[in-house]
Amino acid sequence: MELFGFSIERNGTKKTSSRSEPLSFVAPDRDDGAVNVSGNFYGTFVDFDGNIRNENDLILKYREMALHAETEMAIDDITNESIVYDDFKSPVSIHLDNLDAAKNIKNRITEEFDNVLRLLDFQNRGYEIFRRWYIDGKLFYHIIVDETKKGEGISELRPVDPTSIKKLRKVNKVKDEKTGAILIKGVEEYYLYKEKMSAGQNTANYYSEEMNQGLKIDPSAIAYIHSGLYDISKKRVLGYLHKAIKPLNQLRMMEDATVIYRISRAPERRIFYVDVGNLPKNKAEQYLREIMNRYRNKLIYDADSGEVKDSRRHMSMLEDYWMPRREGGRGTEIQTLDGGQNLGEMEDVDYFKTKLYQSLHVPASRLEADSGFNMGRSAEISRDELKFFKFVERLRKKFAEIFSVVLKTQLILKGVITEEDWDSISRDINYSYAKDGYFTELKENEMIKERLELLQNMEPFIGTFFSKDFIKKRVLKFTEDDIKQIDKEMEKEQPDPELLDGEE
Repeated sequence: MELFGFSIERNGTKKTSSRSEPLSFVAPDRDDGAVNVSGNFYGTFVDFDGNIRNENDLILKYREMALHAETEMAIDDITNESIVYDDFKSPVSIHLDNLDAAKNIKNRITEEFDNVLRLLDFQNRGYEIFRRWYIDGKLFYHIIVDETKKGEGISELRPVDPTSIKKLRKVNKVKDEKTGAILIKGVEEYYLYKEKMSAGQNTANYYSEEMNQGLKIDPSAIAYIHSGLYDISKKRVLGYLHKAIKPLNQLRMMEDATVIYRISRAPERRIFYVDVGNLPKNKAEQYLREIMNRYRNKLIYDADSGEVKDSRRHMSMLEDYWMPRREGGRGTEIQTLDGGQNLGEMEDVDYFKTKLYQSLHVPASRLEADSGFNMGRSAEISRDELKFFKFVERLRKKFAEIFSVVLKTQLILKGVITEEDWDSISRDINYSYAKDGYFTELKENEMIKERLELLQNMEPFIGTFFSKDFIKKRVLKFTEDDIKQIDKEMEKEQPDPELLDGEE
């Protein structure tokens, strides 16, 4: 079966169904959640079917969790911290300070990165894209390219539902004649796309052999990133909400138990001790039922219709208690059973709510409506907020892989670089996310103040123990571009020597 979609090949190599690799007895593990399969394409249905249903159940579970109020609040906090919108700049920008390349190449890379953001519509949909990736744990885009206009790059990026696509890795094995060991000869990677079962479709037919014939897609035509979290066996990619499954279930049960307890214990109920004398058991029960019905029913005469209506209201959790009492007791008696006295206690619910936030790395202080507002100064930052900031930075770093995947394809299609060039420059490409302007300004001002105080203390040792270059790079944290820009500005600001001589 031919692969659907375009492919990117290395110069001087011809792409085959099984790329030649050094022999090994272990299949490659690239930590991408791909399922290793063997045999021909049609022999992978059983294995594929079993994994996709399990992973789909997880994704659907994550999406259901995201609808819960507390979970949605935590996800909103994380997404708002990760993707910040600014009226004057993009939510994310590319930095090529560490890239050793010509200026025109850097300009082309920056230009194509802007095109990638335009294809993703990241200025308007960045929040939704990040939130979808965070919840599902996976993000797929179909890279659409006009075969007749490959030099113009990507024409469209179309999102693919993670429940409809799966990455597979076909492992070709051979038997070593000398040792008899089974060795890995080559590996073929591809994506398998299968439309979701429509409403009303028979499940048995959907998972039959005929319905399992999905579309085999070339890896170059799919942009794919995942959460980077795996189960114990590392065979399944997990989402960031996976650790919150148990705390959320516990919180739901605790909330339901609290509601049920409050409704059932809130009202006061009566206890009727009915004297049945020496009546036999059957007669005593019948007499007790008659008394219950007599006092439970309420007959109302309707003057308009002339009818007698029975307006009984039965609520099992508000039932009175009827107890028979034998001869020799104190006769018929009515007592009142008090309602619950501790209905205002919510410590258990608050505990599991805090535990849910902790499982999502969100500071529990954000749950408190009357908690103090942090202005961003170091003295006001709590340890939980610092950990949350580092967690958000890790999320940003992982999510930025989608930009690298699409940018690589765009640059190669437009002939800016080759695939070999990308392997050498990809590590030097960094992405910077926009941050809240006011808080960022406070942080920067505080950092500049600290650096200037340190510079003042080190000034007597400049030229003896420290060079000016060291001070600029290590203390003031200037980049090469910053140093060049500042030197040019200082040259312009220097007074003209001829004007000074004329004044003299």
